[in-house]
Amino acid sequence: MPLFPLSTVLFPDGVLPLQVFEVRYLDMISRCILEGTPFGVVLLTHGHEVRRPDAEQERFVAAGTIASVTETTTDTPGLLQVLCRGGARFSVVTAEQRVNGLWMAEAQLVEDDRSVNIPSELQGASDALDRVLNSLHDVPQHRWPVQPPFRLDDCGWVANRWCELLPLPNQQKHHMLMLDNPVIRLELLHDVLDEHGLITS
Repeated sequence: MPLFPLSTVLFPDGVLPLQVFEVRYLDMISRCILEGTPFGVVLLTHGHEVRRPDAEQERFVAAGTIASVTETTTDTPGLLQVLCRGGARFSVVTAEQRVNGLWMAEAQLVEDDRSVNIPSELQGASDALDRVLNSLHDVPQHRWPVQPPFRLDDCGWVANRWCELLPLPNQQKHHMLMLDNPVIRLELLHDVLDEHGLITS
C-alpha cells in the first residue's frame, strides 16, 4: 500500500483535503483513482511533506489510517485538489522508499472501534459537538469539517471528531487514534472539553 506521510492525523470517517503537486503523489493518486484503491496516511515525525534535495530523511509513525479519494479537481495545471475520507486504522509491518520517493508499505489492519453508546456521564461531549454542527447551518455542507453520516450516540465517532476539531499536538492525536478503547478516548476528550468550559451539561 502506498503511504502519504503528512503533518496531520487522519481519523476513521474523517475528511482530509489535500493539495497534491509532487510527481510521486500525483502518480500515486492517479493510480488510486484508476484502480479504485486507497492509500495510507501516516504522521510525519522528521523531514518535510515536500521533498527537498538537502532535507533529512522522512520518518513517520508506524501506524495510520487508510484514505480513499472521494473527489478531485484540477483548476491549476500541475496541482490536484483531492478530498479524501478516512477508513480503517492500520499498522506498518515493513516500509521501503522507491526511487521516485514514494513509500510503499506492507500493512496490517487494526480492528475497528467497537460500537459503544455514549454513557450518561460523557453525554456532554456529544451535546457540545451537536452544538458545533448546528452552528454550521450557514456554511455549505461540503465545507463542513465533519461530514455525515453523524453518529452522535457513538463513543468512537464523537471522540474522533473532537480529536480533529481541537488544537491538540499531533503526537497526542496519534495516541488517541490508536487507543483501542473508544470509551477511554472519549473520557480523555471529555476532560479536555471540560477544562476549556465546553461542557455545559
